[in-house]
Amino acid sequence: MDRLPAIDPHAEFGERPYELSLRPRRLAEFIGQDALKQNLAVFLKAAQQRSEPIDHVLLYGPPGLGKTTLAHIIAAEMEATIHVTSGPAIERPGDLVGILTNLEPGAVLFIDEIHRLSRAVEEILYPAMEDLKVDIMIGKGPAARSIRLDLPAFTIVGATTRQGLLTGPLRDRFGIVSHFNFYEADALYEIIVRSASILGYRIEAAGAMEIARRSRGTPRIANRLLRRIRDFAQVDDREMIDLEIAESALASLQVDEKGLDPLDRALLRAIIQNYRGGPVGLETLAASLGEDSGTLEDVAEPFLLQSGLLMRTPRGRQATDAAYEHLGIPIPKRSTGSSLFESDDPS
Repeated sequence: MDRLPAIDPHAEFGERPYELSLRPRRLAEFIGQDALKQNLAVFLKAAQQRSEPIDHVLLYGPPGLGKTTLAHIIAAEMEATIHVTSGPAIERPGDLVGILTNLEPGAVLFIDEIHRLSRAVEEILYPAMEDLKVDIMIGKGPAARSIRLDLPAFTIVGATTRQGLLTGPLRDRFGIVSHFNFYEADALYEIIVRSASILGYRIEAAGAMEIARRSRGTPRIANRLLRRIRDFAQVDDREMIDLEIAESALASLQVDEKGLDPLDRALLRAIIQNYRGGPVGLETLAASLGEDSGTLEDVAEPFLLQSGLLMRTPRGRQATDAAYEHLGIPIPKRSTGSSLFESDDPS
């Protein structure tokens, strides 16, 4: 195979000059998620033309795909101040009241992991999002009374990896709901080239594409792998990340050709070798691996499902034929009506 040319970190990719931050700051700099970007550009422009804040935005999808970055971009595009918090950090209704009453006009309030808000805190959000009002209680007992305060116009940007855990009333109050998909290798390649230029390290096109292919469709993982491969290249006195050092470093990091890490492979092997391919319940699988079930469900499963290596059935998780092939395990013969995949654990 012919050696691909090295990419100059000070050159331009297409018409986009390289930026000075790994996190893009403007929508035009955000790579991937094209349909989401096109719609959001329309909503931002319309809000700017009306001189009003953009409607409340809900961003959902697997971790590491750019939800937090996009929240900051929304604030930058609207030239608004952004306040950042998270669902678990807002423990009491009074905490949220304090945040809301101190917002500037047009501000963006970014709430990460918004599905983890308590019900009592959510109740404060409802009138704030719909009517720009917040109710507070003054006094206690028979002398207690409720006061309704006015809030300036503002935007809530909520991010969640578990949209299904949001309550219906909260989800319905978001005017813009956007879903993040896993990235294609070409988009990740562009992200890696940009990041390498920011890190000041030359990278060969073949090396960049190899990292992109093994990044599980996730920019956060792509950037993490790039940093670690840069370490290997630097210690090996290489001035450029090429295909050879990329493959060597990824092997040392135990990231295989499909992007699976040791946890992914352990999960698939447990299903295949311990439970005859499944189906097996999530809690049983987590116990056998010594992992938290939430970690398996949020970190490992989404990519395995997307890659066609794992299936979710009403009776549990089941490895596909592709998983057997990837791990080099012979595919068992399955007869109709066979109890090979019977499981007593429906979780």
